[in-house]
Amino acid sequence: MTNTLSDLCELIIDCEHKTAPTVSSGFPLIRTPNIGLGRLNIEGSQRVDEDTYRAWTKRAVPTPGDLILAREAPVGNVGPVLTGVQPVLGQRTVLIRSRPDVLDPMYLNYLLSGPQLRGWMDGVSSGATVPHLNMADIRAMQLPPLPPVRTQRKIAAILSAYDDLIENNNRRTKILEEMAQRIYREWFVDFRYPGHENKPLAHSEAGEIPDAWHTGRLIDVVDCVRDGVKPGTGTAGQPYVPIDCISKQSLCLREWRPGSEATSSLVRFREEDILFGAMRPYFHKVAIAPFDGTTRTTCFVLRPAEPVLGAYAALTLFDSRTIDFAASHASGSTIPYVRWDGVLGEMPIVLPPHVVLEASESTVRPLLAWIARAGARNDNLRATRDVLLPQLISGEIDVSDLDVTGLELVA
Repeated sequence: MTNTLSDLCELIIDCEHKTAPTVSSGFPLIRTPNIGLGRLNIEGSQRVDEDTYRAWTKRAVPTPGDLILAREAPVGNVGPVLTGVQPVLGQRTVLIRSRPDVLDPMYLNYLLSGPQLRGWMDGVSSGATVPHLNMADIRAMQLPPLPPVRTQRKIAAILSAYDDLIENNNRRTKILEEMAQRIYREWFVDFRYPGHENKPLAHSEAGEIPDAWHTGRLIDVVDCVRDGVKPGTGTAGQPYVPIDCISKQSLCLREWRPGSEATSSLVRFREEDILFGAMRPYFHKVAIAPFDGTTRTTCFVLRPAEPVLGAYAALTLFDSRTIDFAASHASGSTIPYVRWDGVLGEMPIVLPPHVVLEASESTVRPLLAWIARAGARNDNLRATRDVLLPQLISGEIDVSDLDVTGLELVA
């Protein structure tokens, strides 16, 4: 029996070669940006209505365990359809349903995510401008020798435990970010801070604010650090965080690059500094640095003027009103850029008394500390999974006698 993908699958179906009409809510449309390395990300995906869902799934309805593979952008990304999700294939995607008696779908998910088959897909992909996989090549893909299905399921369970913990960390990060922002709005926007009941409001240039609070500017709470450095041995050993590594609307830094890639216009930052995307500020790129490193001058490196201002400063910079101010005061028609001196640094803010800042630090700082470390925590998990994957797939690590019942990793 051959081990081509077509031989071991019930179906391999190409997408509709036309753009699906989208609506504000409905069934998730899986486009190539929604396909990761072993996971589908439907959060923020475009949606289609029921009529489009029926028309786009007339050849096959995606069911839990089916895989959706990206034919390009980038080639070979793949993820399984999860229970409770009713997706529609977007353009340049392929639906794969394995024969579960010989090929466990989650094992196939990791097999396609491993270096051997990803390398093969990269090698056969064609296209002068945008590499893409042909359907004939996908069907003819030669799989390596397969272990028994029981062993396949054990391997998939081990690797899934890492991905599940990464996903749990991502969900927890989002919840903690929402909690921190809710506390910030309650205390510093709506002025419902601990003990506010007996505090009268007073008139100020910012409107009615609590008595004993003051108005000020952003420069009163953070310093813009301009510790420029030339690329070299001093930067090669530190993480490099250009603006495109900072996620939109998340304080968690999830991505960085080797220091060897840092080549020009570099600025040092320290752990717990706040990185603020000054180029195209409407993208809302603000993150708390989980380590020392370097960024480029397209980001501001902002440091709380004193420790008690840490949580307040981070959430003020992350607040949508700060992003709106930065975007509306940015200059440059092609690539808008906001300046610190005389512009963003002069943004009006309210300054709470020391006792409120101390309460904010004790309440919110633990949440922000967990958020700041989450990216590095997940990076370690991914690195461990990626080391294990080829060794498990190749049989170098034998799990045939291993009991993985109830396997669950703990953060």
